[in-house]
Amino acid sequence: MTSSRTCSPVATAACAASLAVMLAACGSNADMSSASAVNKVSSSVAAPASTCPSAMPQSGGTPEWTLRGATGSVSVTGPTVTTAPLIEVDAPFSVTQTQVYTVQVGEGPVVTPPAAPTWVSLCLMSVNGRTGSVDWIESSYDSDEGGVTHVGRGVIQWPLTIELPLGKVIVGQRVGSTVAVAYAPAAGETDGPQRSGGRRAGDTTISVIKILGVTPCISYGSYGPDDPNCD
Repeated sequence: MTSSRTCSPVATAACAASLAVMLAACGSNADMSSASAVNKVSSSVAAPASTCPSAMPQSGGTPEWTLRGATGSVSVTGPTVTTAPLIEVDAPFSVTQTQVYTVQVGEGPVVTPPAAPTWVSLCLMSVNGRTGSVDWIESSYDSDEGGVTHVGRGVIQWPLTIELPLGKVIVGQRVGSTVAVAYAPAAGETDGPQRSGGRRAGDTTISVIKILGVTPCISYGSYGPDDPNCD
């Protein structure tokens, strides 16, 4: 079984059009209710943060979450104030049921289902379980993995809705928390016209999400009150 290590940290935000494509995979209406996902919480407390860190993580430490899948396994260490998260995959990794683990518990307010259009700010990294490779379209972090420099997106703002897999993970978490998710294929993370990061139908996606904040739907970059997501 081969082991593929994926690391990453902060960079500049990308254009709104690319962002829409980047999170299109999170836009499926597939069911990921509590009945179809396993949710667990760590006792670790997260340090406050407002940006995505820029330093590469160190390997060799004790992971904060390990999960053996139907095939393969994954180990996750959450981000710190200065370093990005670390995801190590024994590929091919797959799950048949979505697994959610709160790696670090934030000290901010609990994210509730929005009564009005709302944005969530986050740092995100996603990895393809089949290959162990980082999905660079979905990464907030820089990396020089494999000798190739990849520039991350930095802090990402995205509409918060519980109809989408990403929203279902975030609602109920505290602001400041870091959440790791292993999405079963049925959760919709491989849906959409463009499967980023070489995703194929049936692939498991592992994401590490740092929740930075939640705000009313106002202008962020190229988005604004006229954006259809603010209706």
